[in-house]
Amino acid sequence: MASNHPAFGFSWGHSALEAEFATASDGTLRLVRLALPHSQLRSSGGTPIGDPESADLESALPLVELTALGHGSGWSGPRFTGTAFGSRLRYRDHRSGSESLTVELHDPVTGLTAFVELSSPTGLPVLRSRVRLRNDGTEPLVVQSVSSLLLGGLPSPDALDVHRARNDWLAECRWYAEPLRAAVADISRDVHQHDSRAALVLAGRGSWSSDGHLPMGALVERGGGRAWAWQVESPAGWRWDLGERGHGTYLALNGPRDAEHQWRVRLAPGAEHTTVPAALALGSGLDEAMGALTSYRRAVRRPHPDHSALPVVFNDYMNTLMGDPTTEKLLPLIDAAAEAGAEYFCIDSGWYDDDTEGWWDSVGEWLPSPRRFPDGGIQAVLERIRERGMVPGLWLEPEVVGVRSPVASALPPEAFFQRDGVRLAEQGRHQLDLRHPAARAHLDKAVDRIVGDWGVGYLKLDYNVVIDPGTCAPGDLAPGAGLLGHAQAYLDWLSDVLDRHPGLVIENCASGGMRMDGATLAVAQLQSTSDQQDPLRYPPIAASAPTAVPPEQGAVWAYPQPEFEDDLITFTLGGALLGRIHLSGHLNRMSGQQLALVRDAVDTYKAIRGDLARAVPFWPLGLPGWTDEWLALGMRVPDGPSYVSVWRRDGESELRLPVRHLAGRRAAAMVLHPSAPSAGAAIWDGDALRVSLPHAPGALLIRLTAGE
Repeated sequence: MASNHPAFGFSWGHSALEAEFATASDGTLRLVRLALPHSQLRSSGGTPIGDPESADLESALPLVELTALGHGSGWSGPRFTGTAFGSRLRYRDHRSGSESLTVELHDPVTGLTAFVELSSPTGLPVLRSRVRLRNDGTEPLVVQSVSSLLLGGLPSPDALDVHRARNDWLAECRWYAEPLRAAVADISRDVHQHDSRAALVLAGRGSWSSDGHLPMGALVERGGGRAWAWQVESPAGWRWDLGERGHGTYLALNGPRDAEHQWRVRLAPGAEHTTVPAALALGSGLDEAMGALTSYRRAVRRPHPDHSALPVVFNDYMNTLMGDPTTEKLLPLIDAAAEAGAEYFCIDSGWYDDDTEGWWDSVGEWLPSPRRFPDGGIQAVLERIRERGMVPGLWLEPEVVGVRSPVASALPPEAFFQRDGVRLAEQGRHQLDLRHPAARAHLDKAVDRIVGDWGVGYLKLDYNVVIDPGTCAPGDLAPGAGLLGHAQAYLDWLSDVLDRHPGLVIENCASGGMRMDGATLAVAQLQSTSDQQDPLRYPPIAASAPTAVPPEQGAVWAYPQPEFEDDLITFTLGGALLGRIHLSGHLNRMSGQQLALVRDAVDTYKAIRGDLARAVPFWPLGLPGWTDEWLALGMRVPDGPSYVSVWRRDGESELRLPVRHLAGRRAAAMVLHPSAPSAGAAIWDGDALRVSLPHAPGALLIRLTAGE
C-alpha cells in the first residue's frame, strides 16, 4: 500500500486504549484518534479525541518533529510544529504487539530514519512514546530538538483549561489552572488563513529536573469533562507546549532542546539517538486521568518488595537533629522510634562530619566521624538499630565532592563536570560525571562498603546543588547533552547498585522534591516530597504529591514534638497517612500519652498500607491551593474501600465533601485517625461526606466502605 495515498492508515490498541493513524494530504503519517474503546465510551459517556471519518486530518500533527542545523522550521515562533523534517518524514513500515507499536519513518533528503516507539500497558488508557533516530545518510547531522510525543486534534482552546504545577523548594506541587485561551488568543484564523504562532510553553532547566515546575501538565475540557494528563520522563531538561492548530489544539512533549537547554547531538552516519520518553493519560475528568498516570507509573517502574511492604521510616533530620547526629543523641531516639513502631531508622546528614571547618565543602569520602561516634564507631549505632528490630539507613549526597575533600584531587579531572576545560564548582562542591569510570568506581566502593560491609539497608540519596546548563566532557557537543548523559548514567548506576544489593531501599531526594521526575521514580523506591518544616504548610504538599508520585513512593514528613498540643500532634501525623509516613521529631522527650498518640497513628498506617499500594488518588475539593483553609485527599482502592484525609487549617468547623464515585450509593464512614471521639466526626449523607473538625488545626483520616 502506498504510504502517500490519502486512504492509507491503520489502528492499534487494547482493551483500554485505541489509536488510529492516517496519512494527510502532504504524505505524513499522523495520529488522528486516541481514545477509550467505543464500548467504554458508551458506558462512560466519553468521546474520542478525533474521529477519522469526520475529523480534519490537517489538525493532527506528524508523528515526529525535529530540527537540525541546516534544517529548521517552516515558520518563526515558539511552537514546536511545522519543522522541515516533520513535513518530509515518510512512512516505511510498522510493527505492532499487544502493548507496543513501532512506526518507521524516513527522510529521503538526508537519509535520516526515525522509529516512533509507542507503548501502552494493557488495561490502562495511557500512551507512552519515544523516538529513536538513526542516520542512514552519508553526511553527519547535528540534531537540535526532537519530539517525544505529539498529538493534535484536541478540542478548541475555547473549551480547555490547562493545569500546571509550580514546584519550588519548600513549596512543591502547587497546581494552578487557567483557560488555554489566556495564553493562545483567538486571532480569527479563518480570516488570516493561518494558525496562530502563539503557544503556551513550559520548560525545566538545570540538574534539578522539577525545579520551578513539575515536568507534567493537564488539559481538562469544560463541560465535556474529558481530561488529558502528561509527564515528560526526563531526569534533566524538558519542555512542553500547547497551541492552536486548525480549529483544535495540539500538544508537543519534548526532552531537552538547543534553544532552552543548550542541547545538541551529532549523528554521524550510522549513529543513533533516542529521546526521553513521554506519557499521556486519558480520563473522563482530571481525577481519572491522574489515577491512570498513577497506575502507569506502577507498571513501568523497577519491581521492588518495598512497593508492597511500605515499611515505616524514622529519619533523624527534620526538626530534630538537623544534620548533627552523635552516638549520644541517636541512642535514645533509636529506642523511642522502635517503641513508636518504626521499621527503618535513617541517620541523615552529618554522620561523616569530622571537620572543624564544616562539612558542606569537604564531603565525598563518606567515612564516619570518629568524633561523633567515639565508642564503637558508627557500626555500634547501626547495630543498636538492628537490635531494636529496625533496618539501619544512612544519608548520602553521592554526586557531589566538596572542594576541600581529598576525593577532589584523588580523582582525575575528567571525572567531574567541566566546561572549556575548567572544572565546575557550585556552593563549594564539584559535580561528579557518572559517565566516567573513575567517578562510578568511587561511588561503587562507597556504597558497597556502607551496604555490603556495614549492613545498611536504606540509602537516602540527596542532591543539593544545581548545575546549569551542564557539562562539556570530551565528545559532548553541548552542555545540555552532557547533563542528560550524566543524569541517565546516574540512573543506570542506581539500577546497578540495586542489582548488586536487591534488598536495598533507595529514597530519591533533591532538597526535597526538586528532582521529582518519572525517569527517577521508575528506579528509586521512595521520593522525598519536601523539606517543609512548618506542619501547617505541609498539607497542600502532601495532598497534591500523588499527582506526581504514587502514594507508596511519596515520603511525607510527620514530625510531632513534645511541645506540641495533642491536636497539633495528631494533625502533623495525620497528614502523612495517605502517603509514605516518614517519622521524625524528639520522640524520646515525649510523655507516655504523647508517644501513645504517635503509636496509634503508626498502627493505623500499618493497617491500611496494603490498600495504599494499589489505590489511586482523587481530590474531593479539587487540587488544593497553597492557602486553602480546608484540604482533602482521597485514595480509591479497586474493589475495596476509599480513604479520605481532611485537613482544617482555619475557617468554618464543618464542610461537605463530594465523593463522586460513591454518590447515590449507601456507604459507611469511619474515622480512623485520630482515635479520640472529640477530635472530629464524619457522616455519609448518601451523596457526600459531612465532616466536622471542631478544632483548627485539625485532621481526620476517614474510611468509606460502600454498601449494597
